[in-house]
Amino acid sequence: INTPVFLSSWLPLTIADHALLTNNRFKLACFHAITDLLGVCILSLPLPEYADAYTKMGLTLHAGIYGSLFFFMTGCHGLHVTIGTLMLMVMWIRLLKGHFTPENHFAYEATAWYWHFVDVVWLFLFVCVYWL
Repeated sequence: INTPVFLSSWLPLTIADHALLTNNRFKLACFHAITDLLGVCILSLPLPEYADAYTKMGLTLHAGIYGSLFFFMTGCHGLHVTIGTLMLMVMWIRLLKGHFTPENHFAYEATAWYWHFVDVVWLFLFVCVYWL
């Protein structure tokens, strides 16, 4: 379930970004808040999977190359999702304070680019870790 939630997070962020460009502050705040909530969900959804893999399936760092790669790749991605979620939360505070305008919003755009990049990286990881 984490993959559809993660991949759907681009939509509210894109809507929020367009709302910023058209100076629709209410729409910006609402859709950015949805993206923040999805970020928190994305961080919490893998926890039961990690627990099951570790306790029931014996997938540990010492369980061979797959175990090491699984925890390394998903852990690094989780770190980047955490950073992206924190960045989104900072942008939320800044947009509520009125720091962004349609003409001056590079920090917001950079955060959106980062989030989309982390989203695309997940597609690669999902194929490598779960399909191959």
